[in-house]
Amino acid sequence: MKSKFRATSALVSSALATVLVVGMSNFAVVSASASPSLKTGQTFYLIPKDTLNPYETLEDGGIAKALKSLGDKVVISSGTQDTAAAQIPSIQAAIQHHAAGIVIAGNDASALCPSLAQAQAAGLVVVASDSDVSCPNHLFINQANTAQIGTSEVDLLAKEIGSSGQVAILSAAATATNQNSWISYMKQELKKYPKMKLVSTVYGNDDPATSLTVLQGLLSAYPNLRGIISPTTVGISTAAQYLDTHKSLLKHLTLTGLGLPSQMKSYVLDGTVKSFELWNPINLGQLAGYAVANLASGTIKIAAGQSFSAPQLGKTYTILPAAAGTGPSVLLGPPFVFDKSNVSQFNF
Repeated sequence: MKSKFRATSALVSSALATVLVVGMSNFAVVSASASPSLKTGQTFYLIPKDTLNPYETLEDGGIAKALKSLGDKVVISSGTQDTAAAQIPSIQAAIQHHAAGIVIAGNDASALCPSLAQAQAAGLVVVASDSDVSCPNHLFINQANTAQIGTSEVDLLAKEIGSSGQVAILSAAATATNQNSWISYMKQELKKYPKMKLVSTVYGNDDPATSLTVLQGLLSAYPNLRGIISPTTVGISTAAQYLDTHKSLLKHLTLTGLGLPSQMKSYVLDGTVKSFELWNPINLGQLAGYAVANLASGTIKIAAGQSFSAPQLGKTYTILPAAAGTGPSVLLGPPFVFDKSNVSQFNF
Protein backbone atom coordinates (compact mmCIF):
# COMPACT_ATOMS: atom_id res chain seq x y z
CA MET A 1 0.00 0.00 0.00
CA LYS A 2 1.35 3.35 -0.95
CA SER A 3 2.25 5.36 2.13
CA LYS A 4 1.27 8.99 2.43
CA PHE A 5 3.98 11.37 3.38
CA ARG A 6 3.94 14.88 4.63
CA ALA A 7 6.77 17.30 5.10
CA THR A 8 6.01 20.42 7.03
CA SER A 9 7.76 22.90 9.24
CA ALA A 10 7.11 21.80 12.79
CA LEU A 11 5.24 24.17 15.09
CA VAL A 12 5.39 23.83 18.83
CA SER A 13 1.78 24.18 19.94
CA SER A 14 0.64 26.00 23.03
CA ALA A 15 -0.15 22.62 24.53
CA LEU A 16 3.51 21.67 24.38
CA ALA A 17 4.49 24.99 25.87
CA THR A 18 2.37 24.42 28.97
CA VAL A 19 4.00 21.32 30.37
CA LEU A 20 3.41 21.26 34.10
CA VAL A 21 6.63 20.90 36.01
CA VAL A 22 6.14 19.47 39.47
CA GLY A 23 8.78 17.91 41.67
CA MET A 24 10.91 16.34 38.92
CA SER A 25 14.24 17.95 38.13
CA ASN A 26 14.63 16.07 34.86
CA PHE A 27 11.33 17.61 33.71
CA ALA A 28 12.55 21.16 34.37
CA VAL A 29 12.31 23.69 31.57
CA VAL A 30 14.30 26.91 31.66
CA SER A 31 14.81 29.68 29.16
CA ALA A 32 17.20 28.93 26.31
CA SER A 33 19.70 31.06 24.44
CA ALA A 34 21.59 30.04 21.33
CA SER A 35 25.21 29.18 21.89
CA PRO A 36 27.53 31.42 19.83
CA SER A 37 29.65 28.35 19.00
CA LEU A 38 26.77 26.68 17.16
CA LYS A 39 25.95 27.30 13.52
CA THR A 40 22.57 28.87 12.81
CA GLY A 41 20.17 28.55 9.91
CA GLN A 42 20.80 24.83 9.49
CA THR A 43 17.97 22.57 8.31
CA PHE A 44 17.20 19.32 10.09
CA TYR A 45 14.80 16.53 9.15
CA LEU A 46 12.84 14.90 11.95
CA ILE A 47 11.64 11.41 10.97
CA PRO A 48 9.29 9.94 13.61
CA LYS A 49 7.99 6.38 13.56
CA ASP A 50 4.86 7.82 11.98
CA THR A 51 3.13 11.18 11.83
CA LEU A 52 -0.05 10.11 13.67
CA ASN A 53 1.35 8.85 16.99
CA PRO A 54 0.65 11.43 19.76
CA TYR A 55 3.84 10.46 21.61
CA GLU A 56 5.88 11.09 18.45
CA THR A 57 4.13 14.44 18.01
CA LEU A 58 5.19 15.52 21.49
CA GLU A 59 8.77 14.36 20.96
CA ASP A 60 9.02 16.10 17.58
CA GLY A 61 7.64 19.26 19.17
CA GLY A 62 10.47 19.15 21.70
CA ILE A 63 13.09 18.65 18.98
CA ALA A 64 11.65 21.54 16.97
CA LYS A 65 11.54 23.80 20.01
CA ALA A 66 15.22 23.22 20.78
CA LEU A 67 16.37 23.66 17.18
CA LYS A 68 14.30 26.78 16.59
CA SER A 69 15.69 28.31 19.77
CA LEU A 70 19.10 27.91 18.13
CA GLY A 71 17.96 29.62 14.92
CA ASP A 72 17.65 26.44 12.87
CA LYS A 73 14.96 25.17 10.51
CA VAL A 74 12.94 21.98 10.95
CA VAL A 75 11.09 19.65 8.61
CA ILE A 76 8.99 16.79 9.99
CA SER A 77 8.59 14.01 7.45
CA SER A 78 7.51 10.38 7.70
CA GLY A 79 4.78 7.97 6.68
CA THR A 80 1.62 6.95 8.48
CA GLN A 81 2.74 3.36 9.05
CA ASP A 82 5.39 2.10 11.50
CA THR A 83 7.67 0.58 8.87
CA ALA A 84 11.16 1.23 7.58
CA ALA A 85 9.74 1.51 4.06
CA ALA A 86 7.61 4.45 5.19
CA GLN A 87 10.67 6.28 6.57
CA ILE A 88 13.16 5.75 3.73
CA PRO A 89 11.63 8.40 1.38
CA SER A 90 12.05 10.97 4.15
CA ILE A 91 15.75 10.09 4.49
CA GLN A 92 16.14 10.52 0.74
CA ALA A 93 14.33 13.87 0.92
CA ALA A 94 16.75 15.06 3.62
CA ILE A 95 19.67 14.16 1.34
CA GLN A 96 18.13 15.86 -1.69
CA HIS A 97 17.45 19.06 0.26
CA HIS A 98 21.02 19.12 1.69
CA ALA A 99 19.89 19.02 5.29
CA ALA A 100 22.53 19.29 7.99
CA GLY A 101 21.24 16.30 9.90
CA ILE A 102 18.52 13.78 10.64
CA VAL A 103 16.82 12.81 13.90
CA ILE A 104 15.03 9.49 13.45
CA ALA A 105 13.02 7.10 15.62
CA GLY A 106 13.84 3.83 13.93
CA ASN A 107 11.04 1.49 12.88
CA ASP A 108 13.60 -1.20 12.09
CA ALA A 109 17.06 -1.66 13.56
CA SER A 110 18.85 -2.60 10.33
CA ALA A 111 16.61 -1.94 7.31
CA LEU A 112 17.20 1.81 7.53
CA CYS A 113 21.00 1.52 7.60
CA PRO A 114 21.70 1.62 3.82
CA SER A 115 19.69 4.84 3.45
CA LEU A 116 21.22 6.39 6.56
CA ALA A 117 24.68 5.48 5.23
CA GLN A 118 23.85 7.40 2.06
CA ALA A 119 22.87 10.38 4.20
CA GLN A 120 26.12 10.22 6.14
CA ALA A 121 28.11 9.96 2.90
CA ALA A 122 26.34 13.15 1.79
CA GLY A 123 27.51 14.93 4.93
CA LEU A 124 24.43 14.65 7.15
CA VAL A 125 24.82 13.74 10.81
CA VAL A 126 22.46 11.08 12.14
CA VAL A 127 20.86 10.96 15.58
CA ALA A 128 18.44 8.23 16.62
CA SER A 129 16.00 9.19 19.35
CA ASP A 130 13.63 7.00 21.36
CA SER A 131 14.10 3.94 19.11
CA ASP A 132 17.66 3.13 18.05
CA VAL A 133 19.08 1.78 14.80
CA SER A 134 21.99 -0.64 14.49
CA CYS A 135 23.89 1.50 11.99
CA PRO A 136 27.44 2.80 12.59
CA ASN A 137 28.49 6.40 13.20
CA HIS A 138 25.35 7.72 14.81
CA LEU A 139 24.36 8.93 18.28
CA PHE A 140 21.43 7.45 20.20
CA ILE A 141 19.35 9.63 22.52
CA ASN A 142 17.96 7.17 25.05
CA GLN A 143 14.91 8.07 27.08
CA ALA A 144 16.14 6.06 30.05
CA ASN A 145 18.39 3.14 30.80
CA THR A 146 17.10 0.37 28.55
CA ALA A 147 17.43 -2.34 31.17
CA GLN A 148 15.76 -0.18 33.81
CA ILE A 149 12.74 0.47 31.59
CA GLY A 150 12.15 -3.22 30.99
CA THR A 151 12.81 -4.43 34.52
CA SER A 152 10.87 -1.66 36.25
CA GLU A 153 7.70 -2.44 34.30
CA VAL A 154 7.84 -6.07 35.40
CA ASP A 155 8.52 -5.04 39.00
CA LEU A 156 5.59 -2.63 38.90
CA LEU A 157 3.22 -5.29 37.62
CA ALA A 158 4.54 -7.89 40.06
CA LYS A 159 3.78 -5.57 42.97
CA GLU A 160 0.23 -5.03 41.74
CA ILE A 161 -0.67 -8.69 41.10
CA GLY A 162 1.12 -10.28 44.03
CA SER A 163 3.91 -11.68 41.84
CA SER A 164 1.65 -14.47 40.57
CA GLY A 165 -0.34 -15.39 37.47
CA GLN A 166 -0.33 -15.33 33.70
CA VAL A 167 0.96 -12.13 32.11
CA ALA A 168 1.23 -10.87 28.53
CA ILE A 169 2.87 -8.05 26.61
CA LEU A 170 1.06 -5.77 24.16
CA SER A 171 3.87 -4.22 22.11
CA ALA A 172 4.11 -1.93 19.09
CA ALA A 173 5.73 -3.14 15.85
CA ALA A 174 7.54 -6.47 15.97
CA THR A 175 10.61 -4.78 14.48
CA ALA A 176 10.71 -1.76 16.85
CA THR A 177 14.18 -1.63 18.37
CA ASN A 178 13.21 -0.03 21.66
CA GLN A 179 10.25 -2.35 22.24
CA ASN A 180 12.31 -5.47 21.58
CA SER A 181 15.13 -4.30 23.85
CA TRP A 182 12.71 -3.60 26.70
CA ILE A 183 10.93 -6.92 26.19
CA SER A 184 14.25 -8.73 26.36
CA TYR A 185 14.91 -7.24 29.78
CA MET A 186 11.32 -7.95 30.85
CA LYS A 187 11.87 -11.63 30.15
CA GLN A 188 15.08 -11.59 32.20
CA GLU A 189 13.33 -9.84 35.09
CA LEU A 190 10.44 -12.31 35.03
CA LYS A 191 12.89 -15.03 36.07
CA LYS A 192 12.86 -13.37 39.50
CA TYR A 193 9.15 -14.11 39.77
CA PRO A 194 8.69 -17.86 39.25
CA LYS A 195 4.94 -17.67 39.84
CA MET A 196 4.48 -15.15 37.01
CA LYS A 197 4.31 -16.74 33.56
CA LEU A 198 4.62 -14.84 30.29
CA VAL A 199 2.04 -16.52 28.04
CA SER A 200 2.10 -14.28 24.97
CA THR A 201 3.53 -11.19 23.28
CA VAL A 202 1.28 -9.52 20.72
CA TYR A 203 1.90 -6.57 18.41
CA GLY A 204 -0.50 -3.70 17.78
CA ASN A 205 1.86 -1.78 15.44
CA ASP A 206 1.13 1.45 17.33
CA ASP A 207 -2.26 1.52 15.63
CA PRO A 208 -5.36 1.76 17.89
CA ALA A 209 -7.50 -0.54 15.75
CA THR A 210 -4.81 -3.20 15.46
CA SER A 211 -3.97 -2.90 19.16
CA LEU A 212 -7.63 -3.43 20.06
CA THR A 213 -7.88 -6.48 17.80
CA VAL A 214 -4.82 -8.22 19.26
CA LEU A 215 -5.91 -7.27 22.79
CA GLN A 216 -9.30 -8.90 22.28
CA GLY A 217 -7.58 -11.98 20.87
CA LEU A 218 -5.31 -12.08 23.90
CA LEU A 219 -8.20 -11.88 26.35
CA SER A 220 -10.08 -14.58 24.49
CA ALA A 221 -7.10 -16.94 24.40
CA TYR A 222 -6.19 -16.39 28.07
CA PRO A 223 -9.36 -15.79 30.13
CA ASN A 224 -7.38 -16.09 33.37
CA LEU A 225 -4.81 -13.47 32.42
CA ARG A 226 -3.68 -11.52 35.47
CA GLY A 227 -1.57 -8.76 33.93
CA ILE A 228 -0.71 -6.92 30.73
CA ILE A 229 2.38 -4.79 30.14
CA SER A 230 2.07 -2.45 27.17
CA PRO A 231 5.36 -0.56 26.65
CA THR A 232 3.80 1.72 24.03
CA THR A 233 1.59 4.76 24.54
CA VAL A 234 -0.83 3.69 21.81
CA GLY A 235 -1.15 0.16 23.17
CA ILE A 236 -1.67 1.08 26.80
CA SER A 237 -4.22 3.81 26.06
CA THR A 238 -6.16 1.48 23.74
CA ALA A 239 -6.17 -1.28 26.36
CA ALA A 240 -7.18 1.15 29.11
CA GLN A 241 -10.09 2.43 27.03
CA TYR A 242 -11.30 -1.14 26.45
CA LEU A 243 -10.98 -2.13 30.11
CA ASP A 244 -12.75 1.06 31.14
CA THR A 245 -15.87 -0.19 29.32
CA HIS A 246 -15.40 -3.82 30.45
CA LYS A 247 -14.77 -3.27 34.15
CA SER A 248 -15.65 -6.84 35.08
CA LEU A 249 -12.22 -7.78 33.71
CA LEU A 250 -10.58 -5.62 36.36
CA LYS A 251 -11.54 -8.15 39.03
CA HIS A 252 -8.61 -10.27 37.87
CA LEU A 253 -6.67 -8.20 35.30
CA THR A 254 -4.14 -5.39 35.81
CA LEU A 255 -2.74 -3.15 33.09
CA THR A 256 0.52 -1.19 33.20
CA GLY A 257 3.23 -0.05 30.80
CA LEU A 258 4.38 3.21 29.24
CA GLY A 259 1.79 5.93 28.71
CA LEU A 260 1.19 9.65 28.39
CA PRO A 261 -0.35 11.27 31.50
CA SER A 262 -2.68 13.28 29.27
CA GLN A 263 -4.10 10.06 27.80
CA MET A 264 -4.03 7.94 30.95
CA LYS A 265 -5.18 10.40 33.61
CA SER A 266 -8.89 9.56 33.51
CA TYR A 267 -8.20 5.82 33.63
CA VAL A 268 -5.96 6.19 36.67
CA LEU A 269 -8.40 8.42 38.49
CA ASP A 270 -11.32 6.03 37.93
CA GLY A 271 -9.29 2.98 38.96
CA THR A 272 -8.98 1.27 35.58
CA VAL A 273 -5.17 1.55 35.78
CA LYS A 274 -3.29 1.72 39.07
CA SER A 275 0.02 3.01 37.77
CA PHE A 276 2.20 3.33 34.68
CA GLU A 277 5.57 4.76 33.70
CA LEU A 278 7.11 7.18 31.21
CA TRP A 279 9.54 10.06 30.82
CA ASN A 280 8.82 13.46 29.35
CA PRO A 281 8.81 13.00 25.54
CA ILE A 282 9.11 16.75 25.04
CA ASN A 283 12.32 16.81 27.06
CA LEU A 284 13.59 13.76 25.18
CA GLY A 285 13.01 15.63 21.94
CA GLN A 286 14.76 18.74 23.20
CA LEU A 287 17.78 16.65 24.16
CA ALA A 288 17.87 15.12 20.67
CA GLY A 289 17.59 18.57 19.12
CA TYR A 290 20.56 19.96 21.02
CA ALA A 291 22.58 16.85 20.26
CA VAL A 292 22.05 16.97 16.49
CA ALA A 293 22.73 20.73 16.40
CA ASN A 294 26.03 20.30 18.21
CA LEU A 295 27.09 17.40 16.01
CA ALA A 296 26.24 19.30 12.83
CA SER A 297 28.11 22.36 14.11
CA GLY A 298 31.18 20.31 14.91
CA THR A 299 31.26 21.35 18.57
CA ILE A 300 31.18 17.69 19.60
CA LYS A 301 31.99 14.35 18.02
CA ILE A 302 30.29 10.99 18.47
CA ALA A 303 32.68 9.82 21.15
CA ALA A 304 32.36 8.84 24.80
CA GLY A 305 33.07 11.71 27.16
CA GLN A 306 32.02 14.49 24.77
CA SER A 307 29.61 16.91 26.47
CA PHE A 308 27.10 19.49 25.31
CA SER A 309 24.63 21.85 26.91
CA ALA A 310 20.84 21.52 26.71
CA PRO A 311 19.74 24.99 27.86
CA GLN A 312 15.98 24.32 28.00
CA LEU A 313 16.65 21.29 30.19
CA GLY A 314 19.08 23.22 32.37
CA LYS A 315 21.76 20.53 32.19
CA THR A 316 24.93 19.42 30.46
CA TYR A 317 24.84 15.91 29.02
CA THR A 318 27.76 13.58 28.32
CA ILE A 319 27.97 10.90 25.65
CA LEU A 320 28.20 7.44 27.16
CA PRO A 321 30.37 4.70 25.68
CA ALA A 322 28.93 1.97 23.50
CA ALA A 323 27.28 -0.87 25.41
CA ALA A 324 25.69 -4.18 24.54
CA GLY A 325 22.98 -3.54 21.96
CA THR A 326 23.73 0.13 21.38
CA GLY A 327 26.49 2.46 20.23
CA PRO A 328 27.44 5.77 21.88
CA SER A 329 24.40 7.22 23.61
CA VAL A 330 23.07 10.01 25.79
CA LEU A 331 20.67 9.22 28.63
CA LEU A 332 17.79 11.53 29.52
CA GLY A 333 17.08 10.02 32.94
CA PRO A 334 15.16 7.31 34.83
CA PRO A 335 11.49 6.51 34.11
CA PHE A 336 8.89 8.01 36.44
CA VAL A 337 5.89 6.20 37.94
CA PHE A 338 2.52 7.92 37.55
CA ASP A 339 -0.39 6.99 39.82
CA LYS A 340 -3.46 8.53 41.42
CA SER A 341 -1.30 10.61 43.78
CA ASN A 342 0.46 12.55 41.03
CA VAL A 343 -1.00 11.99 37.56
CA SER A 344 -3.12 15.15 37.68
CA GLN A 345 0.02 17.26 38.03
CA PHE A 346 1.20 16.63 34.44
CA ASN A 347 -0.23 17.84 31.14
CA PHE A 348 1.97 16.28 28.46
